Amino acid sequence: MSDGAAVSVEDDNTPRSLSEPGNPADRPRCSAAGGKPYTLLDCCWVLCALLVFFSDGATDLWLAADYYLRGDYWWFGLTLVFVVVPSAVVQVLSFRWFVYDYSDLSGGDGAASGSGTGAAAAAVAAGAASDNTLSTKDSDQRGGCAAAGNAANATPVYTSSTPPATAGRVGGPRRCCTVCMWVFQTVLHVLQLGQVWRYIHALYLGAQSRWHSDGPRRHFHWRLMFESADITMLRLLEAFLKSAPQLVLQLSIMIHGNDVLPLQGLSASASLVSLAWMIASYQKVLRDSRDDKLPMSYKAVITQMLWHFFTIGARTVAFALFASVFQLYFGIFIVSHWCVMTFWIIQGETDFCMSKWEEIIYNMVVGIIYIFCWFNVKEGPSRFRMTVYYSVTLAENVALTAAWYTYRGPQTSDSYALVVVCLVACSFALGTFFMLVYYCWLHPDGPVLGSQWRGCVDEGVVGAGGVAGVIDACLTPSRGSQTDMVITSPPRTLPRTKDTGEPVPGERDRDRDRDSCLPVFQVRPSPSSSPALLHRTSSSSRAQEGPVIRIDLPRKRYPAWDAHFIDRRLRKTILLLETTSAVSPRIQYRSSMMGSKEVLEYETTV
Repeated sequence: MSDGAAVSVEDDNTPRSLSEPGNPADRPRCSAAGGKPYTLLDCCWVLCALLVFFSDGATDLWLAADYYLRGDYWWFGLTLVFVVVPSAVVQVLSFRWFVYDYSDLSGGDGAASGSGTGAAAAAVAAGAASDNTLSTKDSDQRGGCAAAGNAANATPVYTSSTPPATAGRVGGPRRCCTVCMWVFQTVLHVLQLGQVWRYIHALYLGAQSRWHSDGPRRHFHWRLMFESADITMLRLLEAFLKSAPQLVLQLSIMIHGNDVLPLQGLSASASLVSLAWMIASYQKVLRDSRDDKLPMSYKAVITQMLWHFFTIGARTVAFALFASVFQLYFGIFIVSHWCVMTFWIIQGETDFCMSKWEEIIYNMVVGIIYIFCWFNVKEGPSRFRMTVYYSVTLAENVALTAAWYTYRGPQTSDSYALVVVCLVACSFALGTFFMLVYYCWLHPDGPVLGSQWRGCVDEGVVGAGGVAGVIDACLTPSRGSQTDMVITSPPRTLPRTKDTGEPVPGERDRDRDRDSCLPVFQVRPSPSSSPALLHRTSSSSRAQEGPVIRIDLPRKRYPAWDAHFIDRRLRKTILLLETTSAVSPRIQYRSSMMGSKEVLEYETTV
């Protein structure tokens, strides 16, 4: 069950094209550069997400009003708090992102206000006076980005949408539109509708990316990917700050009162669907954003949603049963579980955020998620970690349900109690079943129980292709885990093995003949081995490929987001170069195997 296992051999050395953010061999391609085409199914998925968002919030507010009319002011207050406070937190975060993203667009007629975009614009504008490359460095503590490209493709960049000669004439209408946008976004976020606007904006960007030609299509596609990432992160945070506590609260009220109101059941169901939906949607968007991972099909997304629907359902029912009898001990249990899970996550050394303190806050939020369900945050095979988590979860569910069954009130009959216990057990079993279905048949990397990689030492392979065939087999994944991220430059020195025994007579001759006939490591086909000609060929290929955004950070591995999705300055640089460059830029992360100078030296001397 390695949902977090890296598919690629080395995924932070090869430049990735911005025009194809998802381009493994099996990934659907559009007719022109611009990533996976936006389909009607994608539009329906966003509309369903909007329906889930409205149903979750509306049922909670409706139930709070019903409690108030019934005179249950305590339940009314708690229900309203779990709606308003998480929503306000998410709206503040969403508006903060809007302020940062929109500041460059409304920076006036003279200069850009963002350091990343302004530096990139200066680099592109100065490129015409330089040689073959142009670059810039960001001043961030953890690293920066550099844009490099060909001078022929570089054009002067203005921070306003018009040249300086005409910028003054459009300053008035542009300023008016800027003020209107600020007022509009402020009103939206005050009304708690920031996510709704982002969903509508994603629909607009998806339609534009489908209807436009190659150049605008790339730009709209990347804006769509950035917007989708923002929506899923905001909604996932809101789901576990609002929907999860609301679900436990309403179930506890139903069990404590030994009665189920229609609105209570509707609110609890909407909260449960919202939780399961957002976890599956988050995983889909995360995979779509990375070119080193195969995308999830909608069948896999629905199966993963059912997996989390039933496991979270069993978990929350067990919580509600225990909380209806032991309110104080339930609070102690939740805090203890959160502390243990947060410590476990921090001990695993996740790599999600750009700074240490953001990483700690992220780990604390994931600790809240771990109260209810599994959420992969660490690279590598997750079988053992998932087995440990679900074993602990199963033991806790059994203990909580058994404690309720033993100390339940006299108004609860044995038959009713037995039905509730069976409901918890069957729900957890169904969730486990859909989890196995997902990993055994619908996982994007192929069936986990089958062999994902071909054998490296095979008589047929060695007989047909010799050492080159063995290397090709080792670097080529099976159909279930294909990828386009491979090592383009090997290390300068390869380890040698020492033979401690005496060779068998005749064996040394066979080895010499084999080594003289077969290449041990073929880097790339080239017209000549001359370093000067190789360097000239590399420069001409860069001239045709367009600018390169070199990020001076090692690429984060799945299941973390790429730095250009987290760092909003890198987003601005990408969108700027997409708009100003005739050729689609590429992204290149710092190699983890060797430094950039060593890579350049190797490429020019091999």
